[in-house]
Amino acid sequence: MPEIKVRKFVTVVEEILHEGGPPATVPPRRAVVAAVIENPYAGAYIEDIIALMDDLKPLGIEMATRLVKALGGDAAVVEGYGKGAIIGEAGELEHGALWHNPGGYAMRELLGGAKAIVPSAKKVGGLGTKIDIPITHINASYVRSHFDAIEIGVGDAPRRNEMVLILAMTTGPRVHARVGGLAAADIKAGDGLR
Repeated sequence: MPEIKVRKFVTVVEEILHEGGPPATVPPRRAVVAAVIENPYAGAYIEDIIALMDDLKPLGIEMATRLVKALGGDAAVVEGYGKGAIIGEAGELEHGALWHNPGGYAMRELLGGAKAIVPSAKKVGGLGTKIDIPITHINASYVRSHFDAIEIGVGDAPRRNEMVLILAMTTGPRVHARVGGLAAADIKAGDGLR
C-alpha cells in the first residue's frame, strides 16, 4: 500500500453576515480544507487501485478534525457537509473517486453518525484549478435550506502527479434561505433523505 505524502494543507473559513438582506442573528460559517497529496497512480494505468481508499482513511479523519477545529471546535454546530477532489493531469478521474469513502465516512464518524450521503464533485485539472464543493444537510439530503456550495482552488496545485482532496462543512443554512421545502427542524426519518 502506498504511503500518503501530503505536501500542504489549505484551510479557508467564511463567515456570512448577509447577502444583501438583513444581517444574520447568528452568521453561518463555511469551512473547507484541502490536502495536496502525491498521486501514487499518476502517469500509468493501474487496474487495482482500491487499496488507496484504506490508506486515505487517517487523512480523512485528520482533515475532518481540522474542519471542526476551524469552525470553533464543537462538532455539534456542523449542519452541512460535502467533499471533492481535483486530480492532476497525469492522473485520471477515477483516482478522485477513491476519496468518496475515506472523506465521507471520516466526516460522518466525527459528526456522530450523520445520516445523509456526502455530496461530491471531482475533476481533472492543472495548477490553480478551482472546484465547487456541493453541500447538503448532514442528516437529510432534501433539506433545501442547506443546498450550498463552496469554491476552492490552490494556486500551485495540483501538479501533474498530485491530487487535491477536499472536505467542507457548514454551521447552518444559507444566510437568507427562504425557498421552502423540508426544514431541518422537521427531519423525521433516519434514511438520510428526509
